[in-house]
Amino acid sequence: MLELGQVDRTVDSPPYRQIASMLREAISSARLAPGERLPSETELIEHFGVARMTVRQAVQELRSEGLVIAERGRGVFVRPAPQIQRVASDRFARKHRTGGGAASDIGVEESGYSPQVDRIAVTRKKTNQLVAERLQVSAADKVVAWSRRYLADGQPIETAVSYLPLTIAEDAQISEADTGPGGIYARLEETGHALARFTEEVTARMPTPEERRELQLESGVPVLSVLRTAYDTNDAAVEVCASVKVASAYVLEYEFPAR
Repeated sequence: MLELGQVDRTVDSPPYRQIASMLREAISSARLAPGERLPSETELIEHFGVARMTVRQAVQELRSEGLVIAERGRGVFVRPAPQIQRVASDRFARKHRTGGGAASDIGVEESGYSPQVDRIAVTRKKTNQLVAERLQVSAADKVVAWSRRYLADGQPIETAVSYLPLTIAEDAQISEADTGPGGIYARLEETGHALARFTEEVTARMPTPEERRELQLESGVPVLSVLRTAYDTNDAAVEVCASVKVASAYVLEYEFPAR
C-alpha cells in the first residue's frame, strides 16, 4: 500500500482532515499519479485505525476540491486533469494562424496533449447587453454565436462562445461550423480586419449545473471565466469570446512590458 503517515490525536486538527492532507500531499507529489486508484476504504481504515465515516469524510474533502473522482464499483481515482500552459502573449500570434493553426490548439499541443473540438454550433441570436456594447451593436440586433467545447486527450477542459457582428461574420464566412485553417481570426484577417490587440477579463467562480455537465466536473470544482475582446487596426471590436475553463486544467501566463 501507499506509504502514509499516522493520525496524530494530540493536535487540534480532526483525523479526517489529517488523512485528507496526507492523501493530498501524495497526489501533489505524484506518489499518487493521475488516474491511479486511492487505497480502498478498508485499507485506509486499517492503516489509520479510524471509523469508516472518518475515511469517507477525508475522501469527500478531496472530491470537493476536484482532486479525485469516485467510480461506482471501482473505487476512487486521482482526477486525470491535464495541465495546459496557456501563454496569452504567444497563442494569438499571427504566425500561428498564417500557418493554419488555431489559437485554441497552441497551448494544448505544446503541453503534450492532443486537442479536439466538439459540440460545435453556429446560431444567429440576440446577445446580452455587455456583448452588444463591446461589439457596438444594438441589443436588438442579432449576432453570430459560434459555440464549441474543447478537449485535451479526450477530456473536456473548456467551453467557449464567440460572438461576432452579423455582417462581419457573414463576410468572413464564419457562419458555418468549420471555420477552416487558422480558425476565426484567420478568416477575419482575410476579409480586411487585421487584428491589432486583445483584452481579457478573468474571474474565478463555481460552475452552473449545465457547465458541470458539459465539463464533467465533480461538485466543488471551480472554473475560470474569461471574457476576451478582439480589436482590429481601426480599434473596432470584431469578436467577443466568453469561455469557461476548468480551473485545475490551466496555468494562465501573461507577459507585458514594465512601463
